[in-house]
Amino acid sequence: MIIFFIASGVAAFLLIAALITAFVCFKRIFYGKRKQNTEEIPIPEGREYAPFREEMIKWMKDARALPHTDVEIRSHDGLTLRGKYYEYEKGAPLEILFHGYKGSSFRDLSGGIARCFSIGHNALIVDHRASGRSEGRVITFGVKESRDCLRWIDFAVKSIAPDGKIIITGISMGAATVMLASAEELPSNVIGVLADCGYTSAKEIIKKVIKEMGLPEDFLYPFARLGGMIYGGFDVNRADAEEALRRTKLPVIFFHGDTDDFVPHYMSVRNYEACASERKRLVTVKGAGHGLAYPCNKETYVSELKDFFG
Repeated sequence: MIIFFIASGVAAFLLIAALITAFVCFKRIFYGKRKQNTEEIPIPEGREYAPFREEMIKWMKDARALPHTDVEIRSHDGLTLRGKYYEYEKGAPLEILFHGYKGSSFRDLSGGIARCFSIGHNALIVDHRASGRSEGRVITFGVKESRDCLRWIDFAVKSIAPDGKIIITGISMGAATVMLASAEELPSNVIGVLADCGYTSAKEIIKKVIKEMGLPEDFLYPFARLGGMIYGGFDVNRADAEEALRRTKLPVIFFHGDTDDFVPHYMSVRNYEACASERKRLVTVKGAGHGLAYPCNKETYVSELKDFFG
């Protein structure tokens, strides 16, 4: 009897310890503190962004000044998701742009508006769930965001471009989002995907970051996954862009900087190799850090896009 109570106590202790560890991992990785973009110039942190600081500030100021329409949709699970539509020319191809992990459409995609306009595209920039002006508190690395992408496509077809061409565009986690969505049945309006510095899978990028923090990634990742399941209601292992690309039929163009130390360049190489589309292209931008392929070499970026999408 004593042994039974001891064993029960040990089991209860281990269970509580596991739940606490899973919760800490959930809060650290998946919990999003949504912000309202009150900062004047919310430049991403890191020395690699310093050379482009003034240009980024200009892009954000221009985005605030440009005529636009505030739009919103409801997600499959009842969240209000918000975005801004910028029209270059009525009837022009439309890009729906998705930002990175714990970013916002204003910070990460203002340059995307300028890039879209430079090639004659309209732009719809959206805040992911748990980011910017959208509702929610849980970031799912593309699992639920890819379903949100499908809702944004439906909205665009019904309200913006019923007969127009649509390109789904993403940077970093946004790239993973559009790659995951590309494997689904999409309206014929969607003519292709632009994936900029996207990871192969949430599992791989999370384990990489855990390891770089000096922590045991093989030990902690299962707790991170458990935390997502218990406290977030999703399985992060489903955010596997590499696997999704094996099922896509859409044309996909990949961009990645060769000096990206956050999402390594080899991840886009593997995504490109996995992609089942008959039309695909990988563009490596020399000297570009994470998310900096366009500002680092705008001429190459634009010319590759024009050639790929005609």
